[in-house]
Amino acid sequence: MKKLLLSAAAAAFAAPALAQQTGAEILGDLPVIGAPQAGGTGFQPAATSLAAELQWLDGFLLVIITFITIFVMGLLLWCIVRYSRKANSNPAQFTHNSPLEVTWTVVPIFILVVIGGFSLPVLFDQQRIPEGDVVVKVTGYQWYWAYEYPEEGIEEFTSYMIGAPGAATVDLLTEEQEELEFVDNAMSPSTSAQLQAAGYSDDLFRLATDTSVVVPVGATVVMQVTAGDVIHSWTIPSFGVKQDGIPGRLAQLWFRAEQEGVYFGQCSELCGIAHAYMPITVKVVSQEKYDAWVEAMKTGDMIVW
Repeated sequence: MKKLLLSAAAAAFAAPALAQQTGAEILGDLPVIGAPQAGGTGFQPAATSLAAELQWLDGFLLVIITFITIFVMGLLLWCIVRYSRKANSNPAQFTHNSPLEVTWTVVPIFILVVIGGFSLPVLFDQQRIPEGDVVVKVTGYQWYWAYEYPEEGIEEFTSYMIGAPGAATVDLLTEEQEELEFVDNAMSPSTSAQLQAAGYSDDLFRLATDTSVVVPVGATVVMQVTAGDVIHSWTIPSFGVKQDGIPGRLAQLWFRAEQEGVYFGQCSELCGIAHAYMPITVKVVSQEKYDAWVEAMKTGDMIVW
């Protein structure tokens, strides 16, 4: 009995400590993989098979478009030189050329069939929604996201951009930091302090959120996307996924992340004055860390993650 009472007392004293855990403490340090780069012109690293297929298809189409552009420009230059007034003062008079007309009809059709033959499988891979190992319902609001894990028993939680009004990261600040200047949706000493407290650097401002979607690496994740007011769009470039959330409708997307890390996205449908301040954060972790996160979420042992 004495040991039982001591254990109960220890658990009671440990509870407040657990309640002060952050997601960074539970999930550990994760590399930032899916983020835009200053001066970047290419794609973010592909973290799913869907993104890899899209990026390959983009390169394939670029080759076709480049060839067509060079061919058409060559014809134009040849016509300018060959059929200028100086070189061809007496032009031929004719109204049509059947072989040429057949060629410029058949060849574009062939090109479109080839493009369709490679494009449709990529589209079908996105639209065929498999059975999910993890199911997450996401609802877009002006101007934040709400997430729910119905199969895990995790009730809806909100996700605000760090630095936006309502961001939970303000709870991580010390009394001195709470006195720092705060400016809505703008970098300020208070916003910088919140980013640092949540484990982010200042250059991730307007990308990092106070809460994140957390999924295990290698798991099939199905996102059920909707909206509570106007149309929003949930997208993660490194995953190759984008789905509009429409009020009153439930759409789906899926992905299977292949590398642990942090991935960012943005609302991609113009939804109002603060549309630019609706970022998305997804953390891909090991199965063990994911299980620990789920348990902490169920028991309310985290204040922010």
